[in-house]
Amino acid sequence: MKTFIFDKLKSGHSSPRTQIYFTFAVSGLSRAASHQLVRHNNGITYDQQSQRYYAFKEADFPFVVPETWERAGLRDEYLAFMHRVGELYDQALKAGVPAEDARFLLPNAASTNLTFTVNFEEFLHIADLRLCWRAQWEIRHMWAKARNALKAEFPELAKPVQPKCGDQRLGYCDEPMAEYLKCPLGARRIRLHKDEIVAAAKAGRTLESSPLTEEDLSLLTPKPEFDKVLASTN
Repeated sequence: MKTFIFDKLKSGHSSPRTQIYFTFAVSGLSRAASHQLVRHNNGITYDQQSQRYYAFKEADFPFVVPETWERAGLRDEYLAFMHRVGELYDQALKAGVPAEDARFLLPNAASTNLTFTVNFEEFLHIADLRLCWRAQWEIRHMWAKARNALKAEFPELAKPVQPKCGDQRLGYCDEPMAEYLKCPLGARRIRLHKDEIVAAAKAGRTLESSPLTEEDLSLLTPKPEFDKVLASTN
């Protein structure tokens, strides 16, 4: 398979990337992040846990707590609000409100489970966008984990899975300069910005940057920026 893909790519043909598929299982992803993920709909299919047919029991539902709420000193208030949502959700179910209507209460923070099957071409495309520092932190962490899972089975295939600024992708950052400077790869001058490349070209110079390393990529997901609260956990 690896020979098939890379030999064809060397010849300039990218169509083999659409003929290779991978299936992943994801648990504990917030609905806020899954709503972003399912916007990708070419070369990828999903099977997601239903909030209509699956009803949470005893006022408990799993949810994600962003680290920013912790830093703001509002974790307790956040947890209290989620607990109240769970209580009202459970009250509604016991009063005869069907799960498909009780779910209207559930927030974007509610966790979901899903599986998806994606071809290699779309896997690369999603990495272009979702491994970028500007992507929302949760989906960035999730796609980094998908890349790690791919790397564990097929290390060679994981090499071109980079944010779009990677040396095997676009090769430079095309985001606004202010955002580029916020990114660990830009702030450390690991990747070049398009404005620098254009300016150098006008001056008759060529700029080059080093290939991205695994250490470089780890800067994009420095640590979990969230906490998963499971059902039946206070």
